[in-house]
Amino acid sequence: MADRNDGPRAISEPIPFSSEYAVKDPEAFAMNMARMFEQIGKAASAWIEPREKGQVVETGPVSMVEVVETLSKVGEYWMTDPARAMEAQTRLFAGYMSVWNNSIRRMAGDTANAEHVSPAKGDKRFSDEDWNQNFFFDFLKQVYLMTSRWADELVEEANGLDEHTRHKAAFYMRQVSNALSPTNFIMTNPEIYRETIQSNGQNLVKGMKMFAEDMAAGKGNLRIRQADYDAFAIGKDIALTEGKVIAQNEICQILQYAPKTETVFKRPILITPPWINKYYILDLKPEKSFIEWLVEQGHTVFLISWVNPDERHAEKTWQDYIEEGIVFGLDTAEKASGAKEFNVIGYCVGGTLLTAGLSYLKARGDTRPQTATLLTTQVDFTHAGDLLVFVDEDQLKTLEATMDAKGYLDGSQMAQAFNMLRSADLIWPYFVNNYLKGKDPMPFDLLFWNADATRMPKANHLFYLRNCYLENNLSGGDMVIGKTPIDLSKVDIPIYNLATKEDHIAPAKSVYRGSKCFGGDVTFVVSGSGHIAGVVNHPSRGKYQYWTGADPEDGGSYEDWLQKAEEHKGSWWPHWAEWIAEKNGEEMVKARKPGGGKIKPIEDAPGSYVKVKT
Repeated sequence: MADRNDGPRAISEPIPFSSEYAVKDPEAFAMNMARMFEQIGKAASAWIEPREKGQVVETGPVSMVEVVETLSKVGEYWMTDPARAMEAQTRLFAGYMSVWNNSIRRMAGDTANAEHVSPAKGDKRFSDEDWNQNFFFDFLKQVYLMTSRWADELVEEANGLDEHTRHKAAFYMRQVSNALSPTNFIMTNPEIYRETIQSNGQNLVKGMKMFAEDMAAGKGNLRIRQADYDAFAIGKDIALTEGKVIAQNEICQILQYAPKTETVFKRPILITPPWINKYYILDLKPEKSFIEWLVEQGHTVFLISWVNPDERHAEKTWQDYIEEGIVFGLDTAEKASGAKEFNVIGYCVGGTLLTAGLSYLKARGDTRPQTATLLTTQVDFTHAGDLLVFVDEDQLKTLEATMDAKGYLDGSQMAQAFNMLRSADLIWPYFVNNYLKGKDPMPFDLLFWNADATRMPKANHLFYLRNCYLENNLSGGDMVIGKTPIDLSKVDIPIYNLATKEDHIAPAKSVYRGSKCFGGDVTFVVSGSGHIAGVVNHPSRGKYQYWTGADPEDGGSYEDWLQKAEEHKGSWWPHWAEWIAEKNGEEMVKARKPGGGKIKPIEDAPGSYVKVKT
């Protein structure tokens, strides 16, 4: 056989199953297999022990009962009619025969007439050359791809399902397909198989050791590590922008950042980050920090750092988060800066809260916010994507019962839900890399942040899920906070509304639709990449692109808007800087120190609230 380093081979040059797949040292291999099973035993103990002690409640974003019931409805459609069942089976077997016949043709050297089932664009799971060159692994790959596509078609073609059930079924089927990929198993992944043979199974020993550690770290639930968490410390490696905590209450701390310019815009900025995860996604390493960049542009920046809630915060509502968060932040910033007008920024669910807060403030005559910047923020949830899968009446009742026990939802459950939205990227590659290859994950600040989950207080979270995802009350004018009706059409300040093109959490189509809810001028912009990378994109990196176009009211559908939009290379940050400078006007004032001499700082940024672990 030719050496593997000769470069990639064409499909017409198949590699036979070779000696590189044969065990070289049976004694060492057997010893490592024994060590591997020892680690598996430790993982099993870590799973069993907290359950025996009653320390684990079997909950998650989705229950197995829910999955089975939903997929059973699909199966019921096909199995209740013999003709339909036969048609589905025939289609599957025909696909298998096609793959088999094409494989036989390839073995005979007839590659011109052999069709090939290929992965979808962007599917990186089958990048190893043996997935194409080795008959066995190529056959496995094609059978898997053909079967998973057939399963997707069963869901799509099942008549009589309501749209929510179909959406759930498609999502669950995708989870099953991703889990059953041959890339996730030792014997059916050529790269893992070779590594196991060449290292005599040492990769599995190390991998199962990490598996046991992650099971123990999750206290009976597997918490897959996505990054080297020991490589970062908040306030030492990330969240480094200089500043002070100048106020705090039960819900949040208010940070003010130290100036880097001699003069600053007269209007300060107040940032409302999401309370799902922590604020420092906007203050990662200095070369990625949006907050540091804002300060360098001459802005006085205040920020809300939410508490990581526990049972004491169970009954904290959206009104509390507005009053004790946004209003508290504005009051503090006004006292520290002397300013009467502010630019406000909200990110993700923090932007959703801020949007409701703008209407709430307007109704009571508080006009301090003069512009709003919304980053990947949904206010209309009609097209909210796969997160809608997790929200219906039955699931909300189950979730409420779960939260009754502690008064909050554990952060790991939200992390699991977000990871499931992109399980092929955020779950299974790490499962393979960590536990099968036995390789440590890379030190990656973004994924360190992603794993630094926060809890969800009961009243707040249930209000959010019902009023936004389930009933879509915010956009319809049916949300009431306290006794105040929320009417977004009364929010008439200029708004910069940023969506990201590949967002799975706040889909761009959903953000675009929400732009039409406001009563004032909305500048809608779409950034390349996804929910995080599309927002946290420092101009110095020269990555991605962004699109600008017509006013959403005049742009038709999102697809029409995007087709006519103008593409610009690089980060959206400079475009926003021009927009906010125009809204601010030319008046500058002397740079403001944290507290402004009127408030005594409590501690250095990033503060203590952000360091509380789940």
